[in-house]
Amino acid sequence: MYFDPVEALERDALAQLQTDRLRATVERAAKSPFYAKRLAEAGLSAASVTSPEDIRKFPLTGKDDLRSNYPYGFLTCDRRELVRLHASSGTTGNPTAVLYTRKDLEQWAALVARCMYSVGMRKGDVFQNIAGYGLFTGGLGIHYGAEWLGCLTIPAGAGNTKRQIKLIQDFEVTALHIIPSYALYFGSVLEKEGIRPEDFPPRIALIGAEPHTDEARKRIEQLLGLRAFNSYGLSEMNGPGVAFECTEQSGMHIWEDAYIVEVIDPVTLEPVPEGQVGELVLTTLTREGMPIIRYRTRDLTRLLPGQCACGRTHRRIDRISGRADDMLIIKGVNIYPMQVEQVLMTMPEVGQNYLIIIEREGYLDQLRIKVEIQDEYFVEDMRGLRSLQEKIAHKLHDEILITPRVDLVQRGTLPQSEGKAKRVVDARETN
Repeated sequence: MYFDPVEALERDALAQLQTDRLRATVERAAKSPFYAKRLAEAGLSAASVTSPEDIRKFPLTGKDDLRSNYPYGFLTCDRRELVRLHASSGTTGNPTAVLYTRKDLEQWAALVARCMYSVGMRKGDVFQNIAGYGLFTGGLGIHYGAEWLGCLTIPAGAGNTKRQIKLIQDFEVTALHIIPSYALYFGSVLEKEGIRPEDFPPRIALIGAEPHTDEARKRIEQLLGLRAFNSYGLSEMNGPGVAFECTEQSGMHIWEDAYIVEVIDPVTLEPVPEGQVGELVLTTLTREGMPIIRYRTRDLTRLLPGQCACGRTHRRIDRISGRADDMLIIKGVNIYPMQVEQVLMTMPEVGQNYLIIIEREGYLDQLRIKVEIQDEYFVEDMRGLRSLQEKIAHKLHDEILITPRVDLVQRGTLPQSEGKAKRVVDARETN
């Protein structure tokens, strides 16, 4: 039933495993220049750990710490033990680099294979990885997990949609890994090519790498004729494989034998009650080359109460609702981009793409949303288009509490990325 028996470990046994691994992690982290200084200043050591809750004694680690200690400040072993490097783009300064030993890569692949098994993938599945390869962790991380599970793995990479479709059809692909925004675009291409969802071979899609709503997931499932499973990962914690849905699709199991999970108030930095949204904080428990203690992900989510019907005992987090640093404040109202998507993806008239633009009019910020409309609704009847425009604005107002300006545009006219979608444009400096 499970890929690894640890998935159903009793909570007391899991807590003891976490305690032992946290103690070992702290001891190993103290070998790095960064944590040697940080732990000494705080008067902490492996002896400070007697339970998983003791994680709260330790100081938080942030992205700026990784950047300011680039490239080897977090390293805990001889460089000759390293076999892989992944990094962020680093377009605004030093990137955040993550270093892996051979054991790190093996444990990462096993975690990703566990995720895939939990959504129904098995040895013999044909898996197409529609993600970028290179320094981005999503490509190679997912690739090696699929091979670990025993799937025939096609490293298709991102882009060239028609070629992707040909590979899927020719090799009877049963599972995909694809970014949500690209999956929506992919579905529109299938429509143009006259390929019905029921004739599309895959039964499973793994989606992640960018926040998306359940409404977007449902639309992906409808367009591609499969089940789409939400995933969560970040390069600082290896990459994909940190948390994953199971076939119940009721939250993502976060693998607590590999990570300690906290949800804190991003302002007070105190823990929030179970079920309340806060910032996700993670600690690695099995990393050799570069362990990280209490990393502030900036991602907003909540711990879901109760145990999943699948029987796995590892706690679940809700889908990522946004980032602590991507909140928009318009006319004094706090707005997250995911709120806009949640509304738009429930409307049949709306296409797969939209763009949020922040403008300045005089001294006030204004919100403009460009929305692609399905072809059958984009007609010359101006009264009909005006009515649709008002309908969208009204529904958005009910969710975000302000009335945005809504522009209706034809399908395919907004910029379409084959990587992570850029949903928000700040045009205030150009106004």
